[in-house]
Amino acid sequence: MKRILFLTLSMTLFILPMLNAQTKRSLQLHDYAKLESVSNPQIAPDGSKIIFTRTWVNLKADKRESDLWIMNADGSQQRFLTQGSNATWSPQSDRIAFTRQGNPEGVQIFIKYVDLPGEATQITRLKNSPSNMEWAPDGRQIAFTSFVDAAPAWKVDLPKAPAGASWTPGPKVVDQLVYRRDRRGYLKPGFDHIFMVDANGGEARQITSGDYDHGGDFAWLPDGQSILFSSLRIPDAEYAYRESQLYQVFVADGTINQITDRKGSEYNPVVSPDGQYIAFIGTEWTKNFYHARNVYLANIDGSGVTCISKGLDRNAADLRWAMDGSGVYYDVPEYGAENLYFSSLEGTFTKVTTGQHRLNTTGMANDGTLTGTLSTSYAPADVIRFTPDGSITQLTTVNEDVLSQVELGEVEDIRYQSTDGTDIQGWLVKPPYFDPDKAYPLILRIHGGPHSMYRVNFNFNFQLHAAEGALVLYTNPRGSTGYGYDFANAIQNAYPGKDYDDLMRGVDEIIARGYVDTNRLYVYGGSGGGVLTSWIVGHTDRFAAASVNYPVTNWFSFVGTTDGVGWYRNFEKYPWEDPSEHLRRSPLMYVGNVKTPTMLMTGVKDLRTPISQTEEYYQALKVQKVPTVMLRFNDEYHGTGSNPSNYLRTFAYLRSWFDQWPKSEP
Repeated sequence: MKRILFLTLSMTLFILPMLNAQTKRSLQLHDYAKLESVSNPQIAPDGSKIIFTRTWVNLKADKRESDLWIMNADGSQQRFLTQGSNATWSPQSDRIAFTRQGNPEGVQIFIKYVDLPGEATQITRLKNSPSNMEWAPDGRQIAFTSFVDAAPAWKVDLPKAPAGASWTPGPKVVDQLVYRRDRRGYLKPGFDHIFMVDANGGEARQITSGDYDHGGDFAWLPDGQSILFSSLRIPDAEYAYRESQLYQVFVADGTINQITDRKGSEYNPVVSPDGQYIAFIGTEWTKNFYHARNVYLANIDGSGVTCISKGLDRNAADLRWAMDGSGVYYDVPEYGAENLYFSSLEGTFTKVTTGQHRLNTTGMANDGTLTGTLSTSYAPADVIRFTPDGSITQLTTVNEDVLSQVELGEVEDIRYQSTDGTDIQGWLVKPPYFDPDKAYPLILRIHGGPHSMYRVNFNFNFQLHAAEGALVLYTNPRGSTGYGYDFANAIQNAYPGKDYDDLMRGVDEIIARGYVDTNRLYVYGGSGGGVLTSWIVGHTDRFAAASVNYPVTNWFSFVGTTDGVGWYRNFEKYPWEDPSEHLRRSPLMYVGNVKTPTMLMTGVKDLRTPISQTEEYYQALKVQKVPTVMLRFNDEYHGTGSNPSNYLRTFAYLRSWFDQWPKSEP
């Protein structure tokens, strides 16, 4: 009897882990509302505490809410601090400035002493929302950017309206090429300018003025007397070929001096701790649409500009000076991953962190300790602390409570050769408990941009597709960033082009493995991915169904209706000079070939890829009697999921559309 009991207990202990592994549930659409995101972890200058933003889904209010949390630098004592986001520490490490809804309306700046009880103090009463807050070196002032409405372009004399009259609103007079959205999302004439406000509250004072198009990049000089900023000077050049330069504004009287004048653009200026040098992200001007972003160094007056990341051939972002002034740290996305690099003043660059993850640097303490976020294919971003030697410590596990109960699909890194022997990287997400002897539907997902890239971060959409039994293929075709300047520019004046070949070769690669149901091949993408999806269905009928989301389908009409008018540069000539290439690269010109059932989804307020692009393609499909439906998403601009309810609808309609269309013949 003892032997039987012993054997029974032993078998139970052996089987329990197996049963536990099999009892994990699949990811479901309603899990979307359970997951939180973390962002912008900022370490106090004295290195004692870290504050970060936690964003959660409020389904009742149909919006995402942001809260500020605080913890010790070692990750202990994590706790809610206040509602808000965009927190930044004072130089003395005693206060934070942050933004949230205020009185009488709109987003405002608040100040809170972190170690004192009580509510935060609202210090602004702004008409338009603030952003890009930076404390003055002495902690007495806060600089920020905010939108400033342009003066009426044209006034005319009209008879006075009768008392009590209700006239139709007058026309919006447009005489500028560059517009900005106000806080309600409407395009308005005007520019972002730099303001200052006392840290104890008071009237905000506008520092810059004129026709400057700020990118929001600025930095205080150590003496607190002036600010460096990056800006486009609107009247100086034709829009399509303008270059941003660095300027210095003196806060006392608003005097502005231009300090760089290169054939290129400058962004993200940061001043060395001793005030002698400026480091910035810069590009060299070419006629290509894509420009690699390198790290440059200059004297504080803008002289002696030199590249200190030469040979990297990758985009640099988020510059931070080493505290000893020996060089700058920056993030570099490459081959789907993202890691920290360092460039010395002499121009030698080194890779600080390694790994298949997406690491974003967000803050630095006076002792050189860095903070940021890190995500992998299996885990959403969490807060990390790391050191200049590359040692990383994870401090939060915000979504472990949900994902520990879920069986995720395996994410496989794949490499294959496309036309011309070009190497392409992609990833394949497999359903949980994948069986290679079975046949699965395959979904090809295409990224937008097109100058962007898929990274090795957690993707809820892809894991949800996999949980519902589909293989998901996503790749970085030519035109993607992270693989060098030539790779990104391979689609210049040829978009779509060889990127189509790259995508199709990826599909062939997975089908050749023998576990794909070729009756159920699906494809979708948004923005640049919508361009390629509409191009694909006009060039092959191998897919059972497609979803073309907020696309460009007609380059001829697009360049005259989008708010991104810099897209003129993707072609050698304007369409009125020579429309041939614009038409040849327009998916609309191939709609007569389409046999694939094709759904279209676009936000009705989209100004980047206007809904007229979707309407043109939809009507053409209808005329061709191709099964199609157009979804016009309310309260959406460029995309269809900014509101939680619309995110849920996007996925549900996509799943339902694909389920309707298995092919009868492979």
